[in-house]
Formats: sequence, structure tokens, C-alpha cells
Amino acid sequence: MASPRDARVSSDYVSDSAEGAATSVSEEEGKKALLTSFTPEEDKATRRKVDWRFLWLIGMMYIIKNVDYTNAATVKVLQVGEDRNVLKELKMTSDQYNWVQSIYFISYIVFEVPSNMLLKRMTPRMWQSRIMLSWGIVLACHAAAQNKETLWALRFLLGMCEAGMFPGIAAQLCGWYRSDEMGKPIMWMFAFQNCSGIIGSLLAYGISYMNGMCGMSAWRWVYLLEGLFTILFSGIVFLILPDWPKSPRSDSWLSKREQEYLELRLSENAPRTSDAHFSKDEMIASLKDPRTYSFMISQLLVNFGGYALSWELPTITTNLGFAGLPRNQLLNIPPAAASVLSIIFAGWFLKQAYMTRPAFIMFCIMGPQLIFFIVLATTSTKAGIYIACVLGTMFYSVYFIPFWAWRSSSLKGTTGTAFTLAFQSCVGQAGGVIAPQLFLEKFAHNGYRTPFAICAAAIGVACLTNLWTWWLTRNIEWDVRRVRRLRIAEEKRGRIFAGDDVRVFEERVFYEGMERRGNGTGMV
Repeated sequence: MASPRDARVSSDYVSDSAEGAATSVSEEEGKKALLTSFTPEEDKATRRKVDWRFLWLIGMMYIIKNVDYTNAATVKVLQVGEDRNVLKELKMTSDQYNWVQSIYFISYIVFEVPSNMLLKRMTPRMWQSRIMLSWGIVLACHAAAQNKETLWALRFLLGMCEAGMFPGIAAQLCGWYRSDEMGKPIMWMFAFQNCSGIIGSLLAYGISYMNGMCGMSAWRWVYLLEGLFTILFSGIVFLILPDWPKSPRSDSWLSKREQEYLELRLSENAPRTSDAHFSKDEMIASLKDPRTYSFMISQLLVNFGGYALSWELPTITTNLGFAGLPRNQLLNIPPAAASVLSIIFAGWFLKQAYMTRPAFIMFCIMGPQLIFFIVLATTSTKAGIYIACVLGTMFYSVYFIPFWAWRSSSLKGTTGTAFTLAFQSCVGQAGGVIAPQLFLEKFAHNGYRTPFAICAAAIGVACLTNLWTWWLTRNIEWDVRRVRRLRIAEEKRGRIFAGDDVRVFEERVFYEGMERRGNGTGMV
């Protein structure tokens, strides 16, 4: 049976002269003929071209984004207790400074969906370069802030300008990579993201020695230099970032045959170059799908705990007293390094398809993550707190590698993909609004045990929502794993798998309730 998306196969390779069942058969035969015409070497060479165009670039984009928005937490402890500290210069209390992060996420949430709805019309290259250019300008302007109100206003503008970057990249990747391959580009993005913890700490450490240069405090230099670098990098994004496999700009580095191959090998629900700029039906279908809300709640709750830890991490490590100024910045490197290593492992493990992605999340990530948040809420030993910070950060960071690959398997269409990812992400970012507000000065006396207890409770509920999402996607996820294992087997035989693919629009039935049944030949 042909999928609803098979009708999009180009007439260059598939005859569309017949109708009904005959058309479906010819489309399937044409698709299989093209896919099997590629040798494993051609397949690897073509996908290597895609990797080369995307992986390092999106990794750099994400590392810059993360450095640029998390620098507020780093800046807070630059010259802490001295006259040139940001709190002293802007006459802010610690509680007021927490709004720097919350306000950023408020605007991020408001503008996330509108931004992503323009992705297809404006093209990914144009829109992503606009995002980076505008946020770089706003970030550089942070250096001129003279009071807390100006800083709050700039943080609102920063969130507005950055909105749509991650869901835009994720939506675009769905048009280039299969769902079972999404772990690779997501791994690159999040590995680079966590390298930002290392780079941001080293930058803050180095820039701290510029304190007073040209009459500017170190925290102002952080914002100015990082903003200028972002502005420059937006030009690289404009020149290099691809659009879609069959967009005109792809002709310069992909042959027509390679472009067709890249789209045909995608599963039936993937975005296509020829899709309309906007489809109201796909957006409505997303709003009616319970999986939209289950993924959204899971992301919100995990972010609640993760953002709380990442926001307070520089303050916690500084207060432990293991290192004085400015070496306190270096204590943030081990959590970032542990995260990068675990993310690389997760990317490799997902590629092997040993278990479904929700199973990996539940058994290997959520349980340990909950444990370390409980430790943060209960221990008072400095070593125990620091170890919990390192491992808690690591498990939070690695969570999103299988999570976003899992999320991609049930997205549908270009508009549906862009809207769903933006809608889910904007609500999921609400954790970034609430989490900093937990860390009030009145809770500092015992190492913020009360806020971390609340975060541990959120992670506990997230375990339940992940189980619900696993239930809703159990058939598709088992199908993704099954097809991935078939593809691996064919690769070992030196062939390209062009047979049965994952059914998304009409799911196969692998489970009767919680009990496995047959090979999933039936449909729901």
C-alpha cells in the first residue's frame, strides 16, 4: 500500500500516467528502482556531502546561541563582590537578576511559533542568518546597559530575535535525515551546545583580565565581544546553510539524481521541497494529536529541572569555595565535558538501534537524572553537591538526543513539522521562565535545597509523562527500530535497503495494549 506522501515522488523517476492502484504500484516500483540504483559507496558519499554541509555549521550555530544566552549566569559571578560586578553597577539584587533569564524566555515563548511559520516561505538560509544577525546586534548592545530596566528590555529583545532557531533547524533536518538517523545531527548540536559550557567559562576567565580596559567592566566586554562574533558568523550562515534537497541552491553541490535520492529515502511523513508554504490542515491535525501535548509536557518538566541547574550552576560552584576569583569559572568545565562525552555515546548507541528511543530515555537517563536531583535537594557535603551538579547536568544534556530523534518520528508534513516543533518548544521553554525564580535569596542558606526539591518533583512527574508518550508512540517507535535493524543488516551485506518502511499515517499494530503481537502486519 502506498503512503499518502508517495504521490510526491518526482515524475523524473516515477511514471504518473496510470491511476489508482496501478499508479501506486508504479510509484513504489520507481522509488525502489532509484533507491536500489545507488551503491553503498554512492549512498555514503551523498550522505557525507549532507553531513559536511550541516553538522559543523549547525553545531557552531548552537554553540554560539548557548554561549550567548547562558553568559548571563556567568556574568553574574564575574568580579563578584567587587564594585565592577554587574549587580553592583546596575544596582540589582540577586532576585532581580533572576528576571534576566525569565524575561528572555518569556519573549522566546511568545515569538517561537510565528518565527517558525516563516521558515518555509523565507527559506531556512535567509531566516536563520536573520536570526543570528539580529540577536548578535542585541547582545552587543547589552554592554551599554546602565540600569536594570535597560538590561531587562534587552533580554526581552534577545529572546525575540533568537526565537525559532532551534525548532527551525530541527524542522529543516527532518527534510534531509530519516527519523532513525536524526540522532546524529542532534548529537552534533547538543555536543557543541555543551562545549559552550567549556568555551563560555574559558572566555569569561580570559575576559575577566580585561576588567577596566577602555573604562569598561569585564561583564560589558563579555557581551560586546560575543555579540560582535555572532554578527560576523551570521554572514557564514548566509553563505553556507542549505535550504531543502531540491531547492535551486542545492544544484551547486548535489546532482539532480542525488537530490531525488535524498528525498525518496525519507519516510512518508517527512517534509518535502515541493510542499506548500502553509497548510492549515496540518496545523489543525497537530493541535488535535495527543502526542503534541505529551511531548510538550515532558519537555517542559525536564527543562524545569535542567534550566534551574544550568542557571544556578556558576553560583553553586562559586559558593562551594573550591577556587577563588577568577578560577571559579573553571569549575563549570567538568559538567560540560561529562555532558559532551555522554552525548557522543548516546549518538552511537541510538545508531545501533539496540532498543527503542523511549526505552533508552526511561531506563538510562530519567532514573539517574532523578537520583541526582534528589541528591542536590538532600545533601550538604560540598563534594556531594559538586558531583551531583556534574552528573545531573550530564543526564539532563543527554536526554534531548534520543528525545528529539523520538519526536521526529511522528511529525507530519512541512507545516505540521514546523508548527509542532515550534509550539512544543515554546511551551517547553516555560521551564526557563519559572526555574530562575525558584532561586530566591531566602533559600540560599542551605544550598537551595527547597528549589532543588521542587525540581526533583518535576523530574519525577516527567518520568510519568515520558511513559505516557512512550505508550502513544509505541507502534511507530517499534517500527522505526525494526526498519533501522533491517537497514543495518542490508548495509552489512553491501546493499541499500529499499523495502518496507515505517508507517506513520496508518500505523502498524505491534502491541495489543502492552502485549506484543506478531510482526505488526495489521494497521490501527
